[in-house]
Amino acid sequence: MKTQINGTDILELGFPEGKIIGIALKINSKRNGFTRDEMIAHYKNVLETPENYIDDKIFSKLAVALIEKSNEKPEDFIALNQNPNAYSAYGLDHIEDGARKQMEVAMKLPVTVAGALMPDAHQGYGLPIGGVLATKNAIIPYGVGVDIGCRMALSVYDIPEDFYFENEAKFKKELIANSIFGAGHGFHGQYKSDHAVLENDTFNMNPFVKNLKDKAWSQLGSSGGGNHFVEFGIMEFAQDDAILNIPKGKYVALLTHSGSRGMGATIAGHYTKIAKDECRLPEVAKNLAYLDMNSQLGQEYWLAMNLAGDYASACHEIIHNKMERALGATILAKVENHHNFAWKETWNGEEVIVHRKGATPAGKGVMGIIPGSMTAPGFLVRGKGEENAINSASHGAGRQMSRTQAIKNITQTEMKSILRDHGVTLIGAGLDEAPMAYKDINQVMEAQKELVDVVAKFTPKLVRMADDGSRED
Repeated sequence: MKTQINGTDILELGFPEGKIIGIALKINSKRNGFTRDEMIAHYKNVLETPENYIDDKIFSKLAVALIEKSNEKPEDFIALNQNPNAYSAYGLDHIEDGARKQMEVAMKLPVTVAGALMPDAHQGYGLPIGGVLATKNAIIPYGVGVDIGCRMALSVYDIPEDFYFENEAKFKKELIANSIFGAGHGFHGQYKSDHAVLENDTFNMNPFVKNLKDKAWSQLGSSGGGNHFVEFGIMEFAQDDAILNIPKGKYVALLTHSGSRGMGATIAGHYTKIAKDECRLPEVAKNLAYLDMNSQLGQEYWLAMNLAGDYASACHEIIHNKMERALGATILAKVENHHNFAWKETWNGEEVIVHRKGATPAGKGVMGIIPGSMTAPGFLVRGKGEENAINSASHGAGRQMSRTQAIKNITQTEMKSILRDHGVTLIGAGLDEAPMAYKDINQVMEAQKELVDVVAKFTPKLVRMADDGSRED
C-alpha cells in the first residue's frame, strides 16, 4: 500500500540531502504493504543499521547508498568555509530550525559573500525558502529554485468597492473564463495566446531549451498548481499615494501568483543536475551546487533563467490583459515583483549575484506585493533599501505546516468555516492550501518594518486555485 511520505519527512529522520532522499521516496512509491508508521520505523532502522538491510528486497538499494555515503572522504569534495560570516535574520523566533540550518550551510560556501533570512522562511531544498544569498561570480540553480521567476502581479482598477459586491457573479464568471490551472494544463489550437517572449532568441540557444518552446507556448497565460492563484479583492489606500497617483479609497483589484510553469521546472532540474556533476560539494551542501559565471554552463543557465523569468511575466500579462478587456475597466496602477530568481547587484562596492529564493526585491523605492493567505490580507509595499537584508523582504506569509501536515490536521469543515467568516469565495484548492497552514501575515509584516513601508492593503474576496491536487510545476 502506498503511504503519504514526502522529502521533508525523510529529512526530519536525519537522512542526508541528495539522491538518498530520492531513493527513499521511490521505495515508498511502490506497493510495499506497510502503513505510514511502519515505513517510518523501517526508514529509521535502515538509517541506524544499514548493514542489516543489504539483502532486504525492499530497502537494499537505500542501505547500500547509505553505506557508500558513509565511506566518502572529505578530500573528494570542495571544502566549505568553517568560519563563515554571520547572516542577518528577521523574525527569527518564528523561523523553524531546518531553515536556519540550511542558511548556516549556505553561508559556508566558498563563493558566499553575504546572506539574509526573511521572516516567512521555512525549509526547502538547498537554500531555504525565504533565503537571500549573495555570491561572487557563481550562480546556484537551487538557490534560485524550481519555479524560476515566480511572481506576483497586481492591477488596481478604477472600480469602487461597492461595485464588486453588487456584481460578484460577473467577477466569478470572468475569473473562471479567463484563468486555467494545474500541472500540465495549457491551451490548444485557437485558444493559445501569442506573445513576443516566444520570439526570444534564447529559445535557440541549444537543443535542450529549444525543445521547451512548444510546451511553453501551450502553457502561456496559464497558472500552475500548489499555492498559485488568481483572485479579486479590495485594495485599500488609507491615504493618497502621490507616486502611484492614486487617491485615498477602496478599489477592486486583481492579484495573480504563478511562475514559469513546466519550462522553468525543466530548466531548474536540468541545470541543477549539471551543477551537481560539475561542483562536488559535501552532502550537507549538495543542493547548493553552483556554476561559475565565467563558464559556458554558467552563462547557459543565466540566459535560460532570464528567459523563464520573461516567460513567467508574459503569463501574468496575458491574464491581466484578458481580465481588463472582460471587465471593461481602466487600470489605475500595475505592480509586479518576482522571486525565485538571481540578480546582478552591487554589494560593498563589488558585483555579486543575489539569489532570492522566496524573497522579494526591496531596494529603496522598489514596489512589491506581499500576500498573506486566501483569507488574510496582502500588502502593497515600497522597499526601504535595507543593506543588512540585501535589499530584500518576505515574499508572503510563509508556511507553518507542510502540505502533508495540513492535509492531516485540517478538516474541510474548518476550512469552509474560515472562508465563510472572512467572506471569501473559493474556486478550487485543497486542504494543503488552507489559511491555517500559513504563518500570521501581520506577525511577518511586523518583523520586517525595517525593510518595507506599507502603501495599501489587499483583502481577498474571490480566489481561484488549482483543484486537482497538483504541486507547483
